[in-house]
Amino acid sequence: MDNTFQIAIRDDATSARLGYLQTNHGVIATPVFMPVATQGVFKGGVDSEDARAINAPIILANTYHLYIRGAVPTVKQAGGLHEFMNWDRPILTDSGGFQVWSLGRGARKDALCKIDDDGVTFVSHLDGSVHRFTPEKAMQIQRDLGADIIMAFDEASDESSSYSYTKKAMERTHKWAERCISENSKLKTFTPKAFGARNSKLQLKTKNLPRQLLFGIVQGGRFKRLRIDSAKVISSLDFDGVAIGGESIGFNMKRTAGLLEYLQPCLPKEKPIYAMGVGFSPTDFFTVVERGVDMFDCVAPARLARHGNLYCKDAGARNKYRINIMNAQHKHDFKPVCDWCDCRVCETYTRAYLRHLFKSEEITALRLATIHNLRFMLKVMEEIRAAIKAGEFARLKMEWL
Repeated sequence: MDNTFQIAIRDDATSARLGYLQTNHGVIATPVFMPVATQGVFKGGVDSEDARAINAPIILANTYHLYIRGAVPTVKQAGGLHEFMNWDRPILTDSGGFQVWSLGRGARKDALCKIDDDGVTFVSHLDGSVHRFTPEKAMQIQRDLGADIIMAFDEASDESSSYSYTKKAMERTHKWAERCISENSKLKTFTPKAFGARNSKLQLKTKNLPRQLLFGIVQGGRFKRLRIDSAKVISSLDFDGVAIGGESIGFNMKRTAGLLEYLQPCLPKEKPIYAMGVGFSPTDFFTVVERGVDMFDCVAPARLARHGNLYCKDAGARNKYRINIMNAQHKHDFKPVCDWCDCRVCETYTRAYLRHLFKSEEITALRLATIHNLRFMLKVMEEIRAAIKAGEFARLKMEWL
């Protein structure tokens, strides 16, 4: 693959590193947190302008959800997701493999999907219509969406799956990975010009790479031997980066840390490493960054915001750096949510006002809370990158932990 990732600085005491990943819509400084815009929009009423204002370097969109709602042809006609949602920075799309797998959840008799060696047949959770995904189709859909970074089609397995089932799913993932690489090599990078989109407002910020960057996904469930085997196979293939997938990644940070510890020797040293689903708490970032992870995403910051759980540095690690804005103690609290945060919500509104909005069930409450939580997490990442650059990662980690 092309030399699109460069490591600028490595931490002396840990595996933390500062890097730069080149894409068709800009260079991404890593490690990086990617806010999730599932259907080309962020939950909570946050739009692309808001995402730019909070300085999101890259966002993630979901192939399955865009496909199942019939949006892909429209997005393609618009000139790709960047044009469609007026976003001029990098986008990563997942392949839809996890969402399709979750319809079946292993070997359930009432599964909404059926998996075979060629691909997956699944039933829409919206209208009951039947669809088919193959590795090739996943590449084609992501090409039409025009993301800068795309993911190989994989088969996940849940934590309760047997060794034999997990091994079969892993081996299928490896075969599909090779098919994804083959298909991606045949597809030219999507640009507005290539599809004749009119009045394109967005310009590519770096050289036009010959294709989208493609990441493979390590599977293997809860079995160490399978995880190591998968890491070795995926790392040996011609991918631009390697992702760690699976049900427990990000949900169980103790298990995630242990997994990364024994996988690290098997992962490529000069490619970006992506831990899928990490970002529930600011402390989670330190757990994965010190183990060599460069990229991560999570829906939790936005989901927590919609329930009134707002990040606040003063709340401390014991409270996972969160306050519940709907608690009575905030009724007459005229401080910002977080003095440390530089988002426009903290610079403009008080805890009492936000509590009032939530108690009044105003839509604005969701938007302001989401803007705050996303910016908070992005600012944590900015501090982490600055600390690695200055050789102070250990000091910053102690400050947060």
